[in-house]
Amino acid sequence: MGASYQSIGFNRHKWRYDVFAMVGIILFLALFIGAGSVLYPSAAPETFLIRGFSTAAFGLLHIILSIGPLARLNPRFLPLLYNRRHLGVLMSLIASAHALISIIQFHAFGDLHPLTSVLISDGSFERLGSLPFQPFGLLAWIIILLMAVTSHDFWLRQLSAPTWKRLHMLVYVAWAALVAHVLLGIGSDAVSSAPIWLTLAGSAWLITIHVAAAFRSAPGPDKQLLDDPLEVDAGTALDIPDQRAIAVQVVGETVAVFRDGHRVFALSGVCQHQNGPLAEGKLVDGKVVCPWHGYEYCPLKGTSPPPFDEWVPTFDVRISEGQVLVSASPNPRGTESTAGLIEDAS
Repeated sequence: MGASYQSIGFNRHKWRYDVFAMVGIILFLALFIGAGSVLYPSAAPETFLIRGFSTAAFGLLHIILSIGPLARLNPRFLPLLYNRRHLGVLMSLIASAHALISIIQFHAFGDLHPLTSVLISDGSFERLGSLPFQPFGLLAWIIILLMAVTSHDFWLRQLSAPTWKRLHMLVYVAWAALVAHVLLGIGSDAVSSAPIWLTLAGSAWLITIHVAAAFRSAPGPDKQLLDDPLEVDAGTALDIPDQRAIAVQVVGETVAVFRDGHRVFALSGVCQHQNGPLAEGKLVDGKVVCPWHGYEYCPLKGTSPPPFDEWVPTFDVRISEGQVLVSASPNPRGTESTAGLIEDAS
């Protein structure tokens, strides 16, 4: 992110990303509907549209939920993470097409209001064996629409990063509701068991990679305070990869400790954009770059380059006998921190 960066605008990379995603969805739908027409020639066209859009949206949701943990496990997936919100909006449009066609096809021409019909037309919550599948789909659709509407950075600024993040964590509620929607729906009208096994396999995949990523990024215990309680021992300076960082717990807070050749400096490990992990980022042209969406910070002041005004706390660092000692207290905003100097950085 620099002075020319527009966090809510489009650029060439974003356009190519979106075009690739949309072409992929169109090809998938054409293949799905074409194959369905051959295998089930007596089925109505609306049936293929409903099932095609639902399969595309559900599959895309699994891809979206896979990007975050995969990027933590392997940085090669980071380019997908930068524009994940675009996939989310695209998925919401596909899910909306499925929901609207289904409501019109099955609920729009009865005596009841269509939404009322969705809630009471199949099954009952009184017994486990008769659970309805459509209310779960409606719940997921509402959450997905809410997330799509608030995906713009305008809402991120209005709600604050922590609140925005908590709101968008509802995607896991939507995913669980969709799993119930799919399994209960297939169970009530099963032609093949393959969709059930695919759904269970997708669930197992997501759970596995999320658990693996959680273990990979779990913070360790606080480093030992020295005899001087104002400093924390962050380990050996040369163990920090050049142009990279390590995450250190300083009195309960995650701090990113970067090495730039013979200099070591520290700043908060939480990006102010979406709470991204700065310690997993890198130095580019002398700026700390968040791995999630490319937000930049001056390593010594913690400020973003003009005209942006994001800021993260910085911490003084000194090197003693090769050990990195980080101040246990952050510097006041706008204050330039002190970098530690490594005598032998070879």
